[in-house]
Amino acid sequence: MSRIGFGSDIHRLVSGRPLIIGGVQIDSDLGAHGHSDADVLLHAVTDALLGALAQGDIGTHFPPSDERWRNAESVVFLRFAAGLMKEAGYTVANLDSTVHLEKPKLRPFIDEIRHQLADALEVETTRISVKAKTGEGVDAVGKSEAIRADCVILLAEKK
Repeated sequence: MSRIGFGSDIHRLVSGRPLIIGGVQIDSDLGAHGHSDADVLLHAVTDALLGALAQGDIGTHFPPSDERWRNAESVVFLRFAAGLMKEAGYTVANLDSTVHLEKPKLRPFIDEIRHQLADALEVETTRISVKAKTGEGVDAVGKSEAIRADCVILLAEKK
């Protein structure tokens, strides 16, 4: 049996915060605002994984009202969801994601981000796709006011 999940996340961009995407710190004048480290990609991947498992969403397990998660590294959330996946007898067949950010360009960081995701999910990098898109000057992303990420994940039963 296979299971599919979809995750999406968006954060405002502000000065004075680091920009962390997929566990990789990106040199930028603006960073994502959030209760944790605001890693929009890891949040979307975590939600996709939880959705595929019918286990709620990231806020269900790690509510922003809980001070334990203030400035937490989002890889903690992803590893928790990956543990649920393993307990249920699944593995990642493939993951496809898109990060929407006007600047800086993410191409130089894509391979490192893919490796970080593969490591957290305990799969080969060949199963992980990360793409980057600008907002073409349109909406909050295009005006450098926000960063968004979308993710689709396919889980397969371990044999």
